[in-house]
Amino acid sequence: MTPKTAFGQTVHHVDGDWLAAAAQVHAEGFVMFDWLGVEDAGRPGSAGQRHFVFLHVINPDTRERRMLRGEIAADEVLPSVAGLWAGAAWHEREAAEMFGIRLAEPAEHLLLPESFHGHPLRKDFVLASRVVKPWPGRLEPGEDNTSAPSRRRTAPPGVPDPSWGPRREEEK
Repeated sequence: MTPKTAFGQTVHHVDGDWLAAAAQVHAEGFVMFDWLGVEDAGRPGSAGQRHFVFLHVINPDTRERRMLRGEIAADEVLPSVAGLWAGAAWHEREAAEMFGIRLAEPAEHLLLPESFHGHPLRKDFVLASRVVKPWPGRLEPGEDNTSAPSRRRTAPPGVPDPSWGPRREEEK
């Protein structure tokens, strides 16, 4: 691991075995898991998809933080660090589902339905496909061909309907 500091954060670049580097950091006392994330490093339309995997952990005794950064190609499998930090399992499943990273152990879907095709956080995922394939979440106002109620017609909360209450003299 070669450390590099930028913007106040020291990042250790893992060139070799990801799991061995994570185990070494865990043995050094970094037993508190913070987060695991992925960055899509590929260019849309380019050959070969690359991802950078980031692991951020904390030593609770010294409050020191450590970030590991490793590169993974499209044909490689990400070894799981959930055996060292149990909280990493959810983050790994999210990375597999949203970026298309292959895990050592196949996992069920976490966020997207089984019928969804593609990986929405990759650069090569075309957002315009929402027209062709329905997005699994709620549509934005105006996209679902229904209009939102006009704010001029609705009264603020707590204001009674005008037809309720005593009538004014001019309404009689």
